[in-house]
Amino acid sequence: MNIYDKAHDLAKAMKESEEVQEIQAAMKLVDVDPDSKRMLEDFRRKQMEIQQRMMSGDMPSQEEMETVEKQFELLSLNLNIRRLFDAERRLSVIIEDVNKIISDSLQDLYGPSGL
Repeated sequence: MNIYDKAHDLAKAMKESEEVQEIQAAMKLVDVDPDSKRMLEDFRRKQMEIQQRMMSGDMPSQEEMETVEKQFELLSLNLNIRRLFDAERRLSVIIEDVNKIISDSLQDLYGPSGL
């Protein structure tokens, strides 16, 4: 058994999954509405900036976090963007589950304490 072949099989299955299909369909709906597309791009850009800052140890202020949360809530009022966010959340759960399955399968290497 080749692990890389299995990984490629998993990647193919994910690409063909209902969740990925739903993300693609929602993105198409967002892309045809210039206002929705712009709002989503602005939100994603701000989200990325905050994540990069956090990774470098620069924690955003409470005010910045509240602003992003309000922007998320506002975007969620747009049905197409909400559909996209919901589909992305479902895909994220699948990715987390797959990671847990892989991690759990290797747990006995390090014993019950983890190391």
